[in-house]
Amino acid sequence: MKKRIIKKIDTSKRNFLTGSATLAGVAAATSVLPISIAKANHEDSDPKGLPDFIKWKNREALIVHSKKGIEAHRSAIGESIITPIRNVYIRNNMPTMTDAQIGDRNKWKLSVEGVKKPKTFTLAQLKKLGQTTIATVLQCSGNGRGFFEHGPKGSQWRTGAASCILWTGVPVKKIVSACGGIASGAKYMTCTGVDAPKDLDPKKATVERSVPLLVYKESILAWEMNGVPLPNAHGGPLRSVPPGYFGINNVKHLGKLAFTETESDVKYMKTSYRISPIGKKGPEYPSCWEMPVKSWIVRPTDETGVVKSGKVQIAGVAMGGTKKISNVRVSIDGGTWKKAKFVGPYLGKYAWRQFVFEANLAPGSHNLASKATAGGDSQPELRYENRRGYAHNGWKDHSVNVEVV
Repeated sequence: MKKRIIKKIDTSKRNFLTGSATLAGVAAATSVLPISIAKANHEDSDPKGLPDFIKWKNREALIVHSKKGIEAHRSAIGESIITPIRNVYIRNNMPTMTDAQIGDRNKWKLSVEGVKKPKTFTLAQLKKLGQTTIATVLQCSGNGRGFFEHGPKGSQWRTGAASCILWTGVPVKKIVSACGGIASGAKYMTCTGVDAPKDLDPKKATVERSVPLLVYKESILAWEMNGVPLPNAHGGPLRSVPPGYFGINNVKHLGKLAFTETESDVKYMKTSYRISPIGKKGPEYPSCWEMPVKSWIVRPTDETGVVKSGKVQIAGVAMGGTKKISNVRVSIDGGTWKKAKFVGPYLGKYAWRQFVFEANLAPGSHNLASKATAGGDSQPELRYENRRGYAHNGWKDHSVNVEVV
C-alpha cells in the first residue's frame, strides 16, 4: 500500500470563522449545559466508571477505557453539529488541574516569549485584547486506533475520540500585536501546559507542542467552550486552539506561548506523537500535526439494533482538517458510491459537516460506508499502518454493518 504522510502545509490563507448570531443560535440549540460546570449535577443513571473529575458527564454516551481515556459512542457525537460538552471525549496525558491548583481564573498567568516585547498577561488582561469564536473539530491523534490489528499501545478508540466544539477566546495575532510582533528567526509557535506534577522530570512530563509558525495567524487561546467557561477537564482556564490540528496540539492549562527557532525537545514533541512504521520510532518521523480528511456514519450503526427495510436515513459527519469538505459519498454495499447531501449550517472549514443519504434497504446484511473529499484529497480505503495507530482515516474500517429486517 502506498505510504501516506501527514504534510506540513502553508497556512497563511486561512480565515477565521468569527462570532455571529448563527454561532450563538447553534450553541443554544446543542445542549450547552444550563448549569455551572463547577457545580454540575453529578447524579447519573449509571455513574460507575467515570472518574470524580468528570462525574458530571453523560455516562450513557461514553465508553470508559481508563481514567485518562474516555470516548463517546458513535451515536453520541454527530446527531447535532456541535457536540454537547457532556458527550465530549477525555484524553489527558497529565492529571486535570483542580480548582485549588488553578486559583482565581481571572488571575491565571500566561507568559509570552519570542516576541519583540516579552510580557506576562493575566486571563483578565487577555480578555481585553480581543475576542472571537470559532468552530473546530477536536480529535485525538489516535482516534481509530482500535481498528489496527497489531494492537498499538494506548486507548483503543474507534470513532468517539472526536467532537465539534465552539471555542471563544483571543486570537493569537492580537497577542502578537500587543507584544510588538514576533522576534526574528522564529519558525514555530510553541505552547506549554503547566499541569505536569512538580516531582516528575519536566522533559518527560511537560506537555509542550510546536507547530509551524504561520499557524498562529488563525489560532486562538480559548477560555470558553460551547458557551460556558472552559471546564478544568478540558484544559481550563486557558488552552490553545490551532484549527485543523490534532488534539495534542491543543495544549491544556496553557501557561506559556513562545515563538521559537526550533521545535520543543520535550518527549511529547520530540519522540511522542510521531507517525512511524511499526517497530520504529524517533524524531525523524512526521509529527501529528494536521488532521487528514475523514468521515464516518453515526446512524444507523450496529448500536442502533433492528433496522426496518425500506427508506432509511443514513447520517454522518465529515471533516477536512485544514481544508473545506467538498463532498461526501455513501455506499450501502461496500463499494458503489453515491453522493450524500449536506445538512445543517456551515460553520467554516474547521468544523465538521453533517451529511445524510436516503437509501432503500432490503432485508439482509448491509455494509454502510462514507468517503469524504476535501481540497482534492479523498479518504483512502485502508489505514496507513504505523506503530501507535495514529491518523487513521481509511473508510473501510470506519464502515458499519447493519442487519435489516
